[in-house]
Amino acid sequence: MFSQMLSIPSGFTLFGLEIKFYGITSALAYILGVLITCLLAKRRGFKADDILTLALYVIPLAIIGARVYYVLFSLDKYTNFVEVFKIWEGGLAFYGGLIGGAIGVGLYCIIHKKNIFALFDLIAVAMVFAQGVGRWGNFFNQEAFGYEVTNPDWQWFPFAVYIENLGEWHLATFFYESLWDFATFAVLLTMLLKVNFKGPGVVGASYFVLYGIGRAWIEGLRTDSLYWGSLRVSQVLSIIFIIFGLALIIWYMIKHRLKKDVTDKIIEIIKSDL
Repeated sequence: MFSQMLSIPSGFTLFGLEIKFYGITSALAYILGVLITCLLAKRRGFKADDILTLALYVIPLAIIGARVYYVLFSLDKYTNFVEVFKIWEGGLAFYGGLIGGAIGVGLYCIIHKKNIFALFDLIAVAMVFAQGVGRWGNFFNQEAFGYEVTNPDWQWFPFAVYIENLGEWHLATFFYESLWDFATFAVLLTMLLKVNFKGPGVVGASYFVLYGIGRAWIEGLRTDSLYWGSLRVSQVLSIIFIIFGLALIIWYMIKHRLKKDVTDKIIEIIKSDL
């Protein structure tokens, strides 16, 4: 049966220690994110050593943020305080990781006196690629899926994924987001390498818009969203992302235009004096 062909174990045991594919995927995502940022560092005036130091701030705070965010919106799942710390049992939320990571970036820039906008251009490109990789951890964990697919004609991967403990096919929303992340990575990388922006920040701002659009749509298809009342928390944050990113881009364009107008005016005055 085709559904059984998609039956993949969640991990394996090595010397008595259980290793989860979710953890391996997450670790790979972090490593690739750091590596890509190092490779692009010169584009915004940084060195590879700067990025490695940055990782010491960002990665621990991102993990803590991802866990805290998930726990705060899933308090009914925890019967005692000790269970909050059992991160190996699952329960990380991307937006929490983003908030924690952003705090890490802010601390790094303040302490080391770096340009946060230039740095975020690099981080945005690497991060969205890492997100695309990390989403495959949801496949191994049989999570982050969407509504049930009852029509046999659509019960195939990657449109849908077979969830073994339910014995049902569901929308493969983790795959949709992974695909969207990789497409966003291609756009942002092109912007960083090919488009001549005269100031930092617009690539990072574009990440907010592009990722926000994809996540807002895909989150509406999921069945395991974190809620705040009747609202899907991640969907609300995605909309805020879009608005914030557009505001940054508009601010950048106005600032750049004003600078150009002032420069043109100065040149005109100098020419008239001559």
